[in-house]
Amino acid sequence: MVHYDARYHPYASKRNTVYSRNGMVATSQPLAAQAGLDMLKKGGNAVDAAIATAAALTVVEPTSNGIGGDAFALVWIKDEIYGLNASGGAPAAISIDKVKEKGHEEMPTFGMTPVTVPGAPSAWAALSERFGKLDFAELMEPAIRYATEGYPVTPVLGHNWEKAVNKFKEIFTEKEFNHWFETFAPDGRAPKIGEMWKSEGHAKTLKEIGETKAESFYRGNIADQIDAFFQKNGGFLSKEDLAAYEPTWVDPIKVNYRGYDVWEIPPNGQGLIALMALNMLKGFEFTEKDCVDTYHKQMEAMKLAFTDGLQHITEDKEMKVLVDDLLSEQYAEERRSLIGEEAILPEAGEPKSSGTVYLSTADGEGNMVSFIQSNYMGFGSGIVVPGTGIAMQNRGHTFSLNEKDVNVLKPGKQTYHTIIPGFLSKGDQPVGPFGVMGGFMQPQGHAQVVMNMIDFQLNPQAALDAPRWQWIKDKQIKVDPSFPEHLAQALQRKGHHIIREVDHGDFGRGQIICRDPETGVLAGGTEMRTDGSIAAW
Repeated sequence: MVHYDARYHPYASKRNTVYSRNGMVATSQPLAAQAGLDMLKKGGNAVDAAIATAAALTVVEPTSNGIGGDAFALVWIKDEIYGLNASGGAPAAISIDKVKEKGHEEMPTFGMTPVTVPGAPSAWAALSERFGKLDFAELMEPAIRYATEGYPVTPVLGHNWEKAVNKFKEIFTEKEFNHWFETFAPDGRAPKIGEMWKSEGHAKTLKEIGETKAESFYRGNIADQIDAFFQKNGGFLSKEDLAAYEPTWVDPIKVNYRGYDVWEIPPNGQGLIALMALNMLKGFEFTEKDCVDTYHKQMEAMKLAFTDGLQHITEDKEMKVLVDDLLSEQYAEERRSLIGEEAILPEAGEPKSSGTVYLSTADGEGNMVSFIQSNYMGFGSGIVVPGTGIAMQNRGHTFSLNEKDVNVLKPGKQTYHTIIPGFLSKGDQPVGPFGVMGGFMQPQGHAQVVMNMIDFQLNPQAALDAPRWQWIKDKQIKVDPSFPEHLAQALQRKGHHIIREVDHGDFGRGQIICRDPETGVLAGGTEMRTDGSIAAW
């Protein structure tokens, strides 16, 4: 277990680390956390709790995820770790030429075209089938109840909802977007903070997913509804795409960082970037967290890792380099040698904003789950299937239309994926799940919180409360409102172009659960940057 002082809070935290023994759920919305805890109290395990929480999040945090999104999971159960990739591919009918015929020189952000096959419902069903203890339909019940009876909108949720509605009123002018407004802005506006919101469409769909173990979504009534709407509006996604889809169990990848194994999902996810950065950083000695040298080296390593990630990461079978080569000690040393006293200018793409939810669960038997799901950019594509509450993701936006790019659009191909769950272990013992949601912030957040815990012995809550930074492009670094001014100025003198943000929204929202291997006591931290909550038993 990572050693830390639970009473040591060097940052302006509103929370203490939460402790429990029988079970814990940490996520970005209190009602969703409670949904998972209910399953634990009914005799379910950490997997059951994760599924119930994930389903509830599609209702109680629709600004960041939905039934029409993707998901990934790392599961520690019976002393082994398992990985699940539930990201869908591009429709079989799509092609570069067809996208360009619609007038696009690059993949559009919204509408029918960037929609890929949703994987989230398949993830819930696959996890339940392999590891769950409770009936699958029972896991959907809290989400169905919140959708049917309604729930009060929380502060960060309400803020993000209002921003989205105001933006979409300006850009969603075609009729295909009408159902988004009917579902999420039925009164012509976003629900206000504290106001009740419900969705009969969500409830109906989740009930059908529960009763059929997600079969209806891919090979039944729901698939038919999705197909009919896309065909009517000139979309590419079809019921044949849905019927052909299955999630994939994968072998997680890892690096050893100062005696701890840091686990991520392999490509097409960007967890590889976090591991490459940590592999470089472990070659340095860090004695102080809040100093110029520490931040400078972290930023330089992340820039180098992102340069490689954006160049090489795509669907695994399409990659032209081996993951093992990118994670080799030799390559880490080669890249580490480029880190000097001044900020360098790497060649890389430009990270973009997004919306994602992350959750961690643990039960009293030592089982733990790191789970993440997303519609990519907030509400996703703006496409909602009529009467279903299904907001479709816009994950296909990350495809390139340049034939020379490794992540070029192809029918059936999985694109470069931003959402990544993380997990820590030491020897044969789990330390616990961790994650920081938020588009291209995610591997940057992973590296920062891992170092906070391991290098600087911060407890889970303090590790999340710490100031964050995000590399954007070139030498541009955003720092959050709590980032010390004197350090920002010193980094500027080293050649970094520092941009101070007045809002925490761009810096990810994380959760951590750690387990003491001797006592089984769980310690959890949640995010001050969102409506984060820990439900403990």
